[in-house]
Order: sequence, then structure tokens, then C-alpha cells
Amino acid sequence: MLCGIDEAGRGPIAGDLVIAGCILNSPVDGLNDSKKLTEKKRESLFELIIKASSYHIVKFSAQSIDADGISKCLASGLREIMKNLKCEEYLFDGNTTFGVEGLSTMVKADGEIAEVSAASILAKVTHDRDILKEALKYPEYHFEKHKGYGTKLHIEMIKKHGYCEIHRRSYKLKALEATLF
Repeated sequence: MLCGIDEAGRGPIAGDLVIAGCILNSPVDGLNDSKKLTEKKRESLFELIIKASSYHIVKFSAQSIDADGISKCLASGLREIMKNLKCEEYLFDGNTTFGVEGLSTMVKADGEIAEVSAASILAKVTHDRDILKEALKYPEYHFEKHKGYGTKLHIEMIKKHGYCEIHRRSYKLKALEATLF
């Protein structure tokens, strides 16, 4: 039995880091790396995965990321998933275990291993749903358009409005260095 693990939200400058672990109890057709699927397909697969699996999702806020660093948050999330999902093998998409014992890694596992693909979809859909809720609270940042990534539009909105509660202040961007307070 395999528990696939993946994350979403490592790169954005706003919003939560989301890590998902997934053990498939029955097959789900159409799984793939979440980035290779349309939003509509991810949403429909999300519901199928929830019904066909044992899963655990961990979130870390911008404040946690700023206080502890992204690597420590990732390690903590990986340990929490392994504690909550008992399995024979744990496979994390990527090339580092962040110092977590008993964890294997594989680059591009999210496109090749069903359990990791499922975890990828759980993490991405959770991340995107959460950032869309934040877009309603902070409409001036247009989170619905960039999902928290450091796009030109997002950077312009930060220059205009400053940071909000969900921005990661520890993420330094050259485009913002001279303008932020």
C-alpha cells in the first residue's frame, strides 16, 4: 500500500501552503499531475478522490511560512501526513525529503503514480478554493486571476495597496524591494 504526497502553493507570494497525502482505496480514472488538468477536470476528480481514498490535508498560513520557513513547514506537514495516514510506503513528489525519515521521493511522480496524482489534485484544488475565498475578502489584489503567484498584476497591486494579511513577507521580490514599507 502506498501513500502519495504532493503540495500546492510553495511558489506563490500569498496564500497557504497546502500538502496532501492520499491512499487510494479504489482506482480513479483520469488522474494526472494537477497542473496538466483543467480546473473543471480537477474539481470533478477532487470529489471522486475524496470518495475513493483515505486522505489528509495540511495547511500552513503565510504567517507560519514567514515565521518558520517553507522547508520547516514542508517537513512538519510531511510528518503530520505520515502520522495520520498509516501506510507501508510514502512517496513525495520531488527530489528532497526535507529531512523526514521513512519517505521516498520521485521527480514528476505527480504525473506517473496514481496516489501522488491524487494528492496533487487534492492539494491544488484545496489551495485554489482557499485563495478564491481570499479574493472575496481582498478584491483589490485580484487573487482569482493569479492564485497568489508573483505576476505583473499582483506585484502592481502590492505596490498600490501594500501587503495584506495573506502575503508572505519573507518572500523577497526585486520588483518590490524599493517600494515597500
